[in-house]
Amino acid sequence: MSLRPAEPRDVPELIAMVLELAEYEKLPEQAIATEADFTRDLFGENPRVHALVVEHEGEVVAYACYFLNYSTWLGRHGIFLEDLYVRPAFRGRGFGKALLIRLAQECVEKGYGRLDWSVLDWNTPSRDFYAALGAEGLTEWVPYRVEGDALVNLARLER
Repeated sequence: MSLRPAEPRDVPELIAMVLELAEYEKLPEQAIATEADFTRDLFGENPRVHALVVEHEGEVVAYACYFLNYSTWLGRHGIFLEDLYVRPAFRGRGFGKALLIRLAQECVEKGYGRLDWSVLDWNTPSRDFYAALGAEGLTEWVPYRVEGDALVNLARLER
């Protein structure tokens, strides 16, 4: 196993895995990102999104995509893990755990206050996996999102 930062040559496999993840999460119609989007945002002039990949026998089999967030309560940055995905044939081999460990190490090394992510409520295998690593499900916080037409309508409101 090789765990390393993603490189531009990984973009096609990253997009493929994003589509696999969207299919698994029963939301394939929402995965509209393109290779150009990933190339721009991961490898452009001022990247604010980062990705790690796991290679096994020369094949990219897992990835983590993340970005920095900030806690006003802690007065510190943290990492928000947008995606963690291991291809089904490679699950149970420690690749997902290795990605989470590496992100936790980055938090500790850089003085970040926490590592956050979301998981769908029905995704019991992932929830059990995260709990076994010491992660706590936050039930008191309800995520909100504004997107599409609602985002455009909100932006048009007068202050």
